[in-house]
Amino acid sequence: MSVYIRSIGAYVPERRVSNDELAQTVDTSDEWIQSHTGIQARHICSDQESTSDLAVHAGRQALERAGISPEEIDLVILATASPDFLGFPSTSSIIQDKLELPNSGAFDLVAGCTGFVYGLETGRAMIAAGSARNVLLIGAETLSRITNWEDRNTCVLFGDGAGAVVLSQSPDPERGIIDSILGSEGKGAEHLIRRAGGSREPYTAGKTPEENLYIQMNGRQVYNFAVRVNTEIIKSLLERNEMEYDQLNWIVPHQANIRIIQAAANRLKMPIEKFFTNIHEYANTSAASIPIALNEMYENDKLSAGDYVLLTGFGAGLTYGGNLLRW
Repeated sequence: MSVYIRSIGAYVPERRVSNDELAQTVDTSDEWIQSHTGIQARHICSDQESTSDLAVHAGRQALERAGISPEEIDLVILATASPDFLGFPSTSSIIQDKLELPNSGAFDLVAGCTGFVYGLETGRAMIAAGSARNVLLIGAETLSRITNWEDRNTCVLFGDGAGAVVLSQSPDPERGIIDSILGSEGKGAEHLIRRAGGSREPYTAGKTPEENLYIQMNGRQVYNFAVRVNTEIIKSLLERNEMEYDQLNWIVPHQANIRIIQAAANRLKMPIEKFFTNIHEYANTSAASIPIALNEMYENDKLSAGDYVLLTGFGAGLTYGGNLLRW
């Protein structure tokens, strides 16, 4: 059974924060941020918005485009590193209620910035196994809530947003998700971490260092990991499916840093134009970055039926993964 992306949607908050605006509150500059990351701006949620709110906007658009009723969704998968609540209740259950999906199960998937890639393979497997007919997969983040806005090494990197897809059995066996790779290198867990708030380091008033409540990252280690696994994922998916580089229409990588994407392209000797990027406008939206990118491509007619598209992700865990699909 072939499973395909039946429809797609996305949502980003209205508030747009440019590099120049950010430089008014932290010691940085537009030139430094652009030259080191490729980022020009990011979108930040309002005080009244949470991860579930962004996800509902994206999910509703995907459902409308799918042309199916709420009763036909059997499962909601939310990929996120910034849920509404820590641990429970599941943010996916809040989304399921807000979207009025009466027959749907729901769970959160935590795989950092690789969450959408993991979710795509999970949804495919559930449909192929007969456990679900239609799956609503959402990647949504409000990373601004867990970013240390006094740390110039991390606060310039992140933004908020959501992207969603409806997965269904494909009417055309030649279209759909062809292959996936999911991996993890847990020995690097310390390199991208939010230390406080879990069972390892519970929050203790007056004792927990404030910086441990926010994202902390070893930039050099994450960069080296990302370039390596991005390269390996692309090579492995193509080799496993007996495809050549020039057969790919698009590579859609996790939008973390333009330098990572450029380095992977150079190692593979592939033209950078084959890699779709929109990091300049949205920054790193973690599990939301790939579906936001796919939605932009869809809305700008960059995707055609039959196109071969390869998705790559990497993130906290350290996790990594990729999906090869035919649009």
